[in-house]
Amino acid sequence: MTFYQELQLSSAGSKQLIHKTTTPKEKRRHILIYNFKVYLVMAFCVAVVSLFSKFLEPENSVVGVTVLLAILVLRQADFGIRTTHGLGVIVLLFAILMTGPRLANMLPPLAGFLVHLMIFGCHNVIMYNHSTFVLGYLLLTGYDVQGHAYLLRVIGLFVGMLLCMGIFYKNQKNRPYRRTFSDLFREFDLHSARSRWYLKLTFIVSSAMLFINLAGLPRAMWAGIACMSVCLPFTEDCIPRSVSRGMFNVVGCLLFIVLYLVLPKSMYPYIGMIGGIGVGYSAGYPWQTAFNTFGALSIAAGIFGMPAAVALRIGANVLGAAYTVICNKVADKVAEYMGTNKCAENLF
Repeated sequence: MTFYQELQLSSAGSKQLIHKTTTPKEKRRHILIYNFKVYLVMAFCVAVVSLFSKFLEPENSVVGVTVLLAILVLRQADFGIRTTHGLGVIVLLFAILMTGPRLANMLPPLAGFLVHLMIFGCHNVIMYNHSTFVLGYLLLTGYDVQGHAYLLRVIGLFVGMLLCMGIFYKNQKNRPYRRTFSDLFREFDLHSARSRWYLKLTFIVSSAMLFINLAGLPRAMWAGIACMSVCLPFTEDCIPRSVSRGMFNVVGCLLFIVLYLVLPKSMYPYIGMIGGIGVGYSAGYPWQTAFNTFGALSIAAGIFGMPAAVALRIGANVLGAAYTVICNKVADKVAEYMGTNKCAENLF
């Protein structure tokens, strides 16, 4: 395996390769490449986000995060349709990111809930890549801006859209798909487990954010992200995922508290970076969840104070995960009662 090929491996793939290697020299080489990859990715992420922050003002750093996530996904994955039609999907997705969060935040909670419903349900993303764009939408909703900052946000997202389109076309142009964009809508069927999953995801994420907003609590996006993460296509998979989500958010919060109390205030801005490095070394969902809390809490602690930020983080994630499991089970019972529950093989 070449140096470049090893750089393309996931954390789990790199760790597996290191574990399987018996030659000490080769093992050291794989370990060095793995460590180099973690810090290379971290440096790239910091550079992209910093670049967007510099030109779009610091409150729009979330645009850099959103574009970065989209690039990392679209350089490898497709939408299961013709590449030219996939370009149109990218335009649609970024148009949603430009307008949906601002519109939802301008309206009262119930009206904002209806906006989320329409937006989350307006596209059919193949290969489970919906999470990238839903996450970007939630981040943009949670870190909303107005006036000139919003204009800069739209410009930044437009530039990001062009970058994603270029990278997507370069890497996916030779895909021999015959399916078109319209086929995604023709394939929507309430008798299909896949279609019902889309509807469950749409309703659960939107309603969780509605309840948080009605309660007058900040950071509704945290509950939405927790629901999105736990709402998997198969309901039985949601339960262990929800346990991991809740448990390792608590672990992440505890680790954050230790860092917050031990480190000097001058180091607080780097806690998020420490979390990013931890995510790079994490091969599984649980520890990725734990280290992902660092960045969110480092920002929230400066706004609400550390104790309140930790309480909000744990509450939003634990309740959001539990709410998702309950909603999934209720939805499955309703589908079974209505006689629409077919075999899970219809999922794909």
